[in-house]
Amino acid sequence: MDLKTLYREVILDHYKTPRNTTPLSAPSCEADCRNPSCGDKVRVQLKLDDGLVSEVAIIGNGCAISQASASMMTEAVKGRRVAEIEAVMEEFRRMVMGAGSEADREVLGDLMILEGIARLHARVKCAMCGWSALDAALNENGSDVNLDEDTELPASSQH
Repeated sequence: MDLKTLYREVILDHYKTPRNTTPLSAPSCEADCRNPSCGDKVRVQLKLDDGLVSEVAIIGNGCAISQASASMMTEAVKGRRVAEIEAVMEEFRRMVMGAGSEADREVLGDLMILEGIARLHARVKCAMCGWSALDAALNENGSDVNLDEDTELPASSQH
């Protein structure tokens, strides 16, 4: 199977059967992100126990890229410490924004399948919607994110 086929299969799998979509009854923090250019809406809810994400949920709808990226994000952060998640968020952002240097495969793991999004400029905000909500939930006490055309995508290192 070639990489393009694998990419399509992973995106469709996570889009059709997103992971961690049951809303949390008592989240420690949460935030929403909206991407008006594509209609994506993602709410991220987290349950934190001593700096560890013990539970995560995404609620929303949108294009296949936004929903698949958010679903994959939940798998990448569940069971990790906030400091680790910050590193993954920053590396994912650098990868999809096409920051020039090669992405750190060790940090990103399975998320590397999404590296081609950097070449699809119209889809970068779609891929970042769930991640932007995650960043807001962790760092901005749940303030919502609206990714309009002029919005600079958040970088957790700026907080």
